[in-house]
Amino acid sequence: MIQFRWLRYLPSFLLPASYFTGFLLGGWWNYLTVIYSFLLIPIIELIIPVDTGNLTQEEELQISHYKIFDWLLFAMLPLIGLALFIFLQKISDPATPAHEIVGLTLSIGILLGTLGINIGHELGHHKNRFHRLIAHCFLLSSLYMHFYIEHNRGHHQRVGTPDDPASARFGESIYAFWLRSIVGSYLSAWQLEKKRLEQYELKVISLKNRMVLYHVIQFTLLIVIALIFGISSMLLFCGAALMGILLLESVNYIEHYGLARQINERGTYNRTLHCHSWNSNHVMGRIMLFELTRHSDHHYKASKKYHLLNNHDDSPQMPTGYAGMIILALIPPLWFSVIHPIILKEVKRLSQIAIAYAP
Repeated sequence: MIQFRWLRYLPSFLLPASYFTGFLLGGWWNYLTVIYSFLLIPIIELIIPVDTGNLTQEEELQISHYKIFDWLLFAMLPLIGLALFIFLQKISDPATPAHEIVGLTLSIGILLGTLGINIGHELGHHKNRFHRLIAHCFLLSSLYMHFYIEHNRGHHQRVGTPDDPASARFGESIYAFWLRSIVGSYLSAWQLEKKRLEQYELKVISLKNRMVLYHVIQFTLLIVIALIFGISSMLLFCGAALMGILLLESVNYIEHYGLARQINERGTYNRTLHCHSWNSNHVMGRIMLFELTRHSDHHYKASKKYHLLNNHDDSPQMPTGYAGMIILALIPPLWFSVIHPIILKEVKRLSQIAIAYAP
């Protein structure tokens, strides 16, 4: 029944559960989250049929204001906070073996990328100010608070154009994209804030500048961690945060790879449509990532909440789920051999998209 649709997202809690299980069992079990995310889920997604079904307009209207869908997101914040605490406590213990530290760092990095930044992304699009505040808390966990500025005011306006650092180009490897997107998005966030402040005749270097405020908050967090758990633990946390960032940028890579908006007769880019982002209807990814994989509809209407996103037949479809696509992308020759033929077919099928060639 539609009023119980929120139950379908409960399996998303298996991800933090795998982390806590690995921690409690200790030893090599600390790699359970890694195995679950990048071995079990890709295999399951190859077996389970995709779900292309959409809600009816009546069903969308009925559940559009159900608060339970928001509370499922909020519930992840204390879990991530607890996961970070036991991570820092464990790695600061001199008796913890090196292989456990590596497993814990990889596992918390996956949590920060797939839940921390992802849920921060979802809540950052909400109009409710409290939701946006919680979004910043999620993004703080990966030291990537400027994502809120660049994603909402930059990426969504420039997606599928050469001006967007988060749109991967045809022939660009994921490793080249990581550097271009991370650096370009950071610099873009500064420029966007500078432009906003100039409109109000405010000083750029002040706490009115969100970029300055974000840096103060993030450096304060690092200092607190260093004082309580030690410098080495703080550095390992930075490594885990970087892993979360690289997971986010890997998702950016597969979501927009090679797709470009065309320039119209007025010399401007056509409006962003469903065909300008890759879509995935693989069930596990949809549940675990709170429908992030229905990215085409998200870019078409960014304010639409995750549980209302639809599948569209004019969206390029990924051959497997996000985890499988990221694994493919990490091996560029294999990635190119799989995805390029699909892009060429989509360009021929849809007149609204072009190929975003790398320079």
